Amino acid sequence: MIHLHSAQGVVLSVHKLPTGVEELEVDLGGRVERALNYPELTGPAPVGCRVELNTTAVDLGLGSGGYHFVMAARSGCKKALGSKAAPGHIMKLRYTPHQLRCLAVEEEASPYHALLRDADSLEGLAVVVAELHSMVGPAAAGAQAVLGPEACIVYIMTDAAALPMAFSRTVPVLKEKGLLAATITAGQAFGGDLEAVNIFTALLAAKWALKADVAIVAMGPGVVGTGTRFGFSGVEQGQVVDAVNCLGGRPVAVLRLSAADLRPRHRGVSHHTLTALGRVAQTRTTVALPCLTDVGFRELVGRQLDLAGITARHHLVSAPGEPGLKVLERLGVKASSMGRCPADDPPFFLAAAAAGWVAGQLASGDKVR
Repeated sequence: MIHLHSAQGVVLSVHKLPTGVEELEVDLGGRVERALNYPELTGPAPVGCRVELNTTAVDLGLGSGGYHFVMAARSGCKKALGSKAAPGHIMKLRYTPHQLRCLAVEEEASPYHALLRDADSLEGLAVVVAELHSMVGPAAAGAQAVLGPEACIVYIMTDAAALPMAFSRTVPVLKEKGLLAATITAGQAFGGDLEAVNIFTALLAAKWALKADVAIVAMGPGVVGTGTRFGFSGVEQGQVVDAVNCLGGRPVAVLRLSAADLRPRHRGVSHHTLTALGRVAQTRTTVALPCLTDVGFRELVGRQLDLAGITARHHLVSAPGEPGLKVLERLGVKASSMGRCPADDPPFFLAAAAAGWVAGQLASGDKVR
């Protein structure tokens, strides 16, 4: 059964975020609550505008950041109408009231169509394959620690979590600081510098259209988990590993590690990683194992990887995560995941940065042992 909670309110204030999203304060019958509006979907929502809100996530106490979302803007608000002459014939959010038109990197009107028409190989492109959006920054920093600030690092956002790239507050910072050169949104996700129909063409576009030195694949904010073996959105990590191998790339998987998570299933190596790499991935990947100073924690991680069959099936590589975290610190980028920073849970951030470091080594031509 699907249930949607909704409410109507009046916009009291508007703050435009760097991504173009409007952060609103809305009067809901005397209560002032926060909402996000995507102008490309619903048009602008100025002060005094009456808006229809999707309140489901906040009503249920879920991790939407405490925001409602505007479904429709009424009472004199101008709708955002795209030009009929604009290029692009691929629809995203297909068959929903908010379906939108985009120019996919693969389609005939795209300047990259000829380049991608017969492309079928990544020719060894190093690809960091991560589960969580919060891993993108440390991974990019780890790669840059090896390749330098001129490296072309491309982020591919899948459609397993948030669909609008504009929902990410991380990506604009990473681009501003020079850690990401460009972004691609794959599948139903939208709003990247390039749009792609699926993960395969997104990977090929990173290699051939954007000339990436390293690509990073991860979902947007909002991972979903149910506490079951396969009921989590991060299961795609194993599928992305297979896609990279299918195209002749070199996948480097990020371990989801935690010494601070209170949930037993996410302590040490998360059960998400154990399933994605131990069961879902059908091909071999390099797995970056960060240098861990806590002997007991390191032994726990080793046992978990052994029991899941990851040690036997994949190529485990010890790699430093500290160089990437130092890059983040030097650039003033504050990394966080589930309210924790690197000082709160070092293994989590070291693992993502170590994967970036390994990818950078592969891109530079160094052998990774």
